[in-house]
Amino acid sequence: MMNSTKRISRRDFLKLGLAGLGASALTPWHSVFAQDEEWPENMQLARTIAKLDFKSRPSPDSETLDTVYDDAIVVWEKEVIGDPFPMYPTNRRWIQTPKGYLPSMMVQPVRYAPNAPMTELPENDGERGIWAEVTVPYVDFVLENEKPISELLKGNVRYRFYYSQVYWIDDIRTSSDGNVYYRAIEKHGSPGDIFWTPASAFRPIPQEELQPIRPDVADKKVVIDLSRQTLACYEGNTEVRFCRISSGAKYDAYGNPVEKWSTPLGDNHVINRKYVALHMAGGSSASGYELLSVDWTCIFASGGVAIHSTYWHNNYGEPMSHGCVNASPEDAKFVYLWSNPAVPYTEGKIEVSGYDLGTKVQVIEA
Repeated sequence: MMNSTKRISRRDFLKLGLAGLGASALTPWHSVFAQDEEWPENMQLARTIAKLDFKSRPSPDSETLDTVYDDAIVVWEKEVIGDPFPMYPTNRRWIQTPKGYLPSMMVQPVRYAPNAPMTELPENDGERGIWAEVTVPYVDFVLENEKPISELLKGNVRYRFYYSQVYWIDDIRTSSDGNVYYRAIEKHGSPGDIFWTPASAFRPIPQEELQPIRPDVADKKVVIDLSRQTLACYEGNTEVRFCRISSGAKYDAYGNPVEKWSTPLGDNHVINRKYVALHMAGGSSASGYELLSVDWTCIFASGGVAIHSTYWHNNYGEPMSHGCVNASPEDAKFVYLWSNPAVPYTEGKIEVSGYDLGTKVQVIEA
């Protein structure tokens, strides 16, 4: 599935009416967000993150049955063990689909779970708005601003949010044909882009869902093992969470060894900055990166090294990042809610100094 489309200008956006004032009816806008295909509800699905081949067996050497491109959505029947790709020798996981086998490393587990749109926004801590999570494989958006500000959005590509991403919703509009749209923003790290997107793709996250997990426990520690590519959360000597992660990559895209992306070792790291969602960018134009809404971010080392959610790969157990600790959305959210300091709901961030208030992080390597 190719994902190119004509960019919608701000002039067209204004004609469509979503930038209008008040609660007046809007021009029908559903064609802008026409879904490429029908997706089954409440089933485990797979979103391809790169060009991939369907294989006849779970092996890179088996027959190629078909080829798909970014953002193809297929039914995820089950995960199986097969032969690894040479560049990722520890990842033997494959996804069995009705069309053949896909390597798990570049397949995001997703679901299609549309939501009933809100008709009014709640007020949280004196501010109108709510955090909300994408619960469909992907959803298109258009920009309210005249031109893209983020470098990521300046290429001629289709604008999309992806499953599990979290945004702050601060406005609602309804078109004349009854379709509801949310205005979504990145509260932290954003260069200033503002988005409009179909409301049904978002699940509102109430305040009670983001309450801290066991905040009265004082003796908390996170241990990250780079040799095993794992993360463990401890309360005293009791392990309360264990998961696979992806730490700093050891090789670049051309197979050259790199040291600058290493996750820093040490026993004296501490979580002192946390964000519900953070726009991330870094590096040079040749080897840099930029990502919309990286969720459940817990920064623990200088240079912005953080534990955070991941939607751009599924290769946990292999080093993949530019230094951060990539985790699944579920595991990253646990660390975010469980670790100290706690984050105010509406602000969606906390930044403290010193070593005493945050949960300690130990990074080891055998």
